Amino acid sequence: MEASSAAERPLPYTTHCQAIRRETARLAEVVGDVDPATAVPSCPDWTVGDLTRHVGSLQRWFCALLTRRVQEPPRDRDVELALPDSPRDYPQWVEAGIGKIAAVLEATDPQAPMWAWGEDQHARFWARRMLFETLVHRVDAEEAVGRPSPVDPALAADGIDEFLVNLRHAHLFAPAVGRLRGSGETLTFECTDDGPASGRWRMLLDTDGFRLLPTADTTDPARPGARTTVRGPAADLLLLLYGRRSYQDKPFEVTGPATTLDHWSAHTAF
Repeated sequence: MEASSAAERPLPYTTHCQAIRRETARLAEVVGDVDPATAVPSCPDWTVGDLTRHVGSLQRWFCALLTRRVQEPPRDRDVELALPDSPRDYPQWVEAGIGKIAAVLEATDPQAPMWAWGEDQHARFWARRMLFETLVHRVDAEEAVGRPSPVDPALAADGIDEFLVNLRHAHLFAPAVGRLRGSGETLTFECTDDGPASGRWRMLLDTDGFRLLPTADTTDPARPGARTTVRGPAADLLLLLYGRRSYQDKPFEVTGPATTLDHWSAHTAF
């Protein structure tokens, strides 16, 4: 199965909402007894306290956007965070927000038109975005403290789609994305999982930028020798896209020029 648009792939809104609750609770539990000054290797210059504050703040900000049903880019990011004075209390603060987040999401019509920085201009965009922001940082926290960090394969495949569908809009806060260009190369990400965790996404890098090729387009526009494919489990591919894995790691099989992957990675980290 190959995904190419926000309307084709996403898991149901209720699945996203339930997963947000689980991932947030898991993050709060992971960091609960950890020194907030502990370094997070996958997020350079961040501590566990920084990561925990970031996730809790972003969740509350997204909820504020949903509550207001904003129809244009907000001019400020002022929102009442009720942030504790001590970073040691951040885990409880994140956990305390779970019920409030659930209430906002339950009260939200996922199909309501709404401004979003990505492709899908509906309220459901923010639940999907909140989920993968939380999930990836939960993995960051677990790896920082040496705990296993499994990711549900079906969620991971949905996260790959969410990342690639919206990436071209991410230049708003990640300027390097706007400079990602090529000369006709294609870069394919393919899950080796079966069932709902399967998926195949093809990106075209051209002189005017990059784009996700349509599902129905089975042709490969790349010139010979300019086709690169990276195959691996959905969970690992998701973390590869977020810069948490290297394509040289054991789970991945790469065919074609690795230089295309290097070029891609240098411009898509955020």
